[in-house]
Amino acid sequence: MTEEIIIAGFGGQGVLSMGKILAYSGIMEDKEVTWFPSYGPEMRGGTANVTVILSDTRISSPVLHEFDTAIILNQQSMDKFEKAVKPGGVLLYDPNGVIHPPTRKDIRIYKVEGTRAAVEMGNPKVFNMIVLGGYLKVKPVINLANVERGLQKSLPERHHKLIPLNLEAIRKGGEILEAN
Repeated sequence: MTEEIIIAGFGGQGVLSMGKILAYSGIMEDKEVTWFPSYGPEMRGGTANVTVILSDTRISSPVLHEFDTAIILNQQSMDKFEKAVKPGGVLLYDPNGVIHPPTRKDIRIYKVEGTRAAVEMGNPKVFNMIVLGGYLKVKPVINLANVERGLQKSLPERHHKLIPLNLEAIRKGGEILEAN
């Protein structure tokens, strides 16, 4: 099994964190993993994306031009990465930041209203975990117990009290996922 993922959006949406948590979770399952971030010089509001590869075998390169899955959080990323999803692949997006939804017919498209759900949960910071939960519902490439271990590894210890909220957000994402 090899899963090649691009997560893309604006800085401040938790794009890099989502990728990092996926990567650490993969390590907890003894998978081969790459985490390859790309972002502008701005702290928030600039573009950000991260490529994550999870594999049972050795990974030859972290650089990809096509992906099994694209997780898209804004229109700019949709315009850039929709065409990079392999035929038969998955595109998952949050409609809050996307004006023109994906149109391809040769991929599976899913929507998760992470922004709305995060507001309903009372914490906009769990947005990325809601989206991650939607992804893991579509492609359960990582066991939820290992996601918890990945959160423990990737979050500073002072934030470990937020792990239950993050796990709740992941479950919520799986519940609100919609196929397009």
